[in-house]
Amino acid sequence: MKKTVIAVVGPTAVGKTSLSIMLAKRFNGEIISGDSMQVYKGMDIGTAKVSEEEMEGIPHHLIDIKEPAEEYSAADFKMDVSKKIDEISAKDRLPIIVGGSGLYIQAALYDYNFPSIPRDDNRTEELMREAREAGIERIYNRLAEVDPEQAEKIHPNNHRRVIRALEIYETTGKTKTTWEKEQKLESPYNVLFIGLEMDRELLYREINKRVDLMMENGLLEEVTTLYNKGYKDTQAMKAIGYKEFIPYLEGRQGLDETIEILKQNSRRYAKRQYTWFRNKLPVDWYSVEPVEKDKKFSMILSKVAGILEMK
Repeated sequence: MKKTVIAVVGPTAVGKTSLSIMLAKRFNGEIISGDSMQVYKGMDIGTAKVSEEEMEGIPHHLIDIKEPAEEYSAADFKMDVSKKIDEISAKDRLPIIVGGSGLYIQAALYDYNFPSIPRDDNRTEELMREAREAGIERIYNRLAEVDPEQAEKIHPNNHRRVIRALEIYETTGKTKTTWEKEQKLESPYNVLFIGLEMDRELLYREINKRVDLMMENGLLEEVTTLYNKGYKDTQAMKAIGYKEFIPYLEGRQGLDETIEILKQNSRRYAKRQYTWFRNKLPVDWYSVEPVEKDKKFSMILSKVAGILEMK
């Protein structure tokens, strides 16, 4: 019998955290973070990590489980979420996954088998030698030309993943992105997807306000601490909210310009999140406005109650 899981998805700053707490309190749930960056310790403000006060006593999982220097992939996330769903369901509680990292959530909630593509060790060694002699930038640029989606996901200094992605294309004739898109997705769970959306102008105003609040709460100090600890070239520091400050910290950009770039990148990311969830997952969408969130959330809770009674 399939386990029931609720997934709350949507763009940043739309209200997913607040709704998830209400759902967990109403339906005896526990929350699994579906944010690829909230796994990292010390990255609290820039990832809008839920605070102890905001949790209201609800257990939260997959937060602060990695150091910023460690890598964490969608495959790792899939394995961790599977364990947490089993643990939560065994206690007769409802798993609720909440976040905006689309590929991670899709990988976790569907029978998404990461492709076992044979390696060509000789070609890998050739690419590694080229990277040592000519620099990884040349390899990364070639990857960006043939598989821009993978290049967007991989930090240029992550030599192993850059070389592997290019090797896949050169030895199979298909990009890693193509291999992933050919997956046939079936979920081992009964998943109820709840998507939150907002009028674009309203959402952009909420995002700008959130960035200003992050700055007031010490985002610059948080990023500076991570930078000074030597995390500049890690996967974690490629995240929006962190990478924008590196030029400022290195004296190449003013603070006002940095904040404006962060707001712009956050707005663009929200647009990409919304498009991704629209195209990839069977989401029931609910439009919310900041002044009427509680009323809309109460309506969502009533609808969810009716659906769960039928499962």
